Amino acid sequence: MSLLYDLSANAVRRLYDTRIDTPPVLDAGFYFPDAARFAGAWQAIRDEALAVAARMQSIPRFHEVMPAQMPISGNDGKDWRVYILKVYGTNIDKHLAACPMLAQLLASTPDVLSATLSFLAPRKHIPRHRGPFRGVLRYQLGLSVPVDMEGRPAAVLLLNDHEHRIGNGEHLLWDDTYPHEVWNHSDEMRAALLLDVRRRHMPMDLRLLSSALIASVGMVARWRGID
Repeated sequence: MSLLYDLSANAVRRLYDTRIDTPPVLDAGFYFPDAARFAGAWQAIRDEALAVAARMQSIPRFHEVMPAQMPISGNDGKDWRVYILKVYGTNIDKHLAACPMLAQLLASTPDVLSATLSFLAPRKHIPRHRGPFRGVLRYQLGLSVPVDMEGRPAAVLLLNDHEHRIGNGEHLLWDDTYPHEVWNHSDEMRAALLLDVRRRHMPMDLRLLSSALIASVGMVARWRGID
């Protein structure tokens, strides 16, 4: 989550950038083998997400949870609402209770640091931005994705100037330190599961640094009482 922005200095980001040279999209089988388990359960996760979405007005907008995200969440008057189930090791128990299938998957997948159900309002645009550091990867699973006139997913992720359309049951593991932005080019809500996943296959010193940063973020999350 955006707490990493508070704890990761530009020098740390540059350190990762100079030591890790991987493309924007990564092989999920290599970097996050449990991805297939989430994708295999996408319909059950979708049903839980849509049940949550029935109470949409009670789900906070991203910038209401993380005020620093106002430039990308509150930029156009259209909602980006987030239902957070886990944030850097801190479980949000009442949210997990509402999504038992997803909760079960998360409990058995220690590489997942954070988990969020993401709801984009019709015509929402998330402007171009970058994540803070390469010790964490982003896994995205399409749950309820509207389609355009050509039958393609109408929600578009532009990652490092390449377009990705992640439809229902489709998934993508990607590095959010590359510039990216998102559009929902439809008149319907788009729902997706977003996971922050611990990056595997790093040098030992970067693994230790990542563990320290992640632990610090989790401590701050517990102190702030994010729910």
